[in-house]
Amino acid sequence: MATATKLYKQSWHALRQLQQYRTIASGNASASIKSRNELFNQEQKRQRDAVGRVEKIEVRYLGLPEDVTLVMNNHISTPYNCAQHLSEGHCKRSALALVDGSVPWDMHRPLQESCTLQLLNFNVSEPHVVNKAFWRTCSFMLGAALQRAFKDEARLQLHSFPGPNIKSGSFVHDIVLGAQNWEPTKAEMRAISAEMVKLAAQDLRIERLEVDKELAKEMFKDSRYKSEQLPSIAQQNQSRVTLYRLGDHIDISRGPMVASTRFLGKCTILAAHKVANEGSTDAFYRLQGVALPTGFSLNHIAYGLLEKRAQKLNSARLPNEPFEEQQQMQLS
Repeated sequence: MATATKLYKQSWHALRQLQQYRTIASGNASASIKSRNELFNQEQKRQRDAVGRVEKIEVRYLGLPEDVTLVMNNHISTPYNCAQHLSEGHCKRSALALVDGSVPWDMHRPLQESCTLQLLNFNVSEPHVVNKAFWRTCSFMLGAALQRAFKDEARLQLHSFPGPNIKSGSFVHDIVLGAQNWEPTKAEMRAISAEMVKLAAQDLRIERLEVDKELAKEMFKDSRYKSEQLPSIAQQNQSRVTLYRLGDHIDISRGPMVASTRFLGKCTILAAHKVANEGSTDAFYRLQGVALPTGFSLNHIAYGLLEKRAQKLNSARLPNEPFEEQQQMQLS
């Protein structure tokens, strides 16, 4: 009886320690996310306040129903604001902008000088630019979905996502997990897909913010892999780092991305390939999926072919290869 009581007390003590560890881990993760968002908000406000005296610019909109010149506010007005002057339909359909005929521009990114402006949707005659932005956004959203889907004890760490290559057949996000033998079930894959759909339904605006490398280091000080990647990223961009946010999820990316999560239509996360061990307990995994923009549909057979192709290991550079050599790394 005494032995049983002793074993019970030991088990109870171990359970209490485990619960405490999980609470601390959850608290630390939540604190990091909260701190990162607070710094994002502060810098966003500082940049807006720094605009000072408002200067006017001329934005020559080119497109339907007719070309028109808009007088907007420099470093304040965005392509979305321009769309608001045109119609509600332009606001709903426009996923990306094109400045001066060649520069892809986020819908919520302030314009910096007088320019021409085209508003892109997924039905334009040359959809390559907006399709790449959509694919990149899918990877970004997948990172947010993974953070929502995994429990703290999985020790999920987001690594990066390679550049959007539609011909590859899948969008990608690379992660590290505290398990070297994870083989996801179909139910787990469906759960991650469901998180993507939830994000789309929330119609979350995707925000862009450029910060200096020191602030970026502070924001990601609790993220081992982001901290390792930041020096190389900043060196390629004059000590600046471009961040994107949806909801409370913030990550590094050159962009551009589509205006909102609502542009994600049918989506399936299909594969999680183990690509390498990381230390004695963790491993790198490559998550892959396929998606269609809102309003597009395929019959079951055609979409099934896309799903089958997306299950094959994406050939983009792997996350365990040296970051400095990843010229196409998207963190982009």
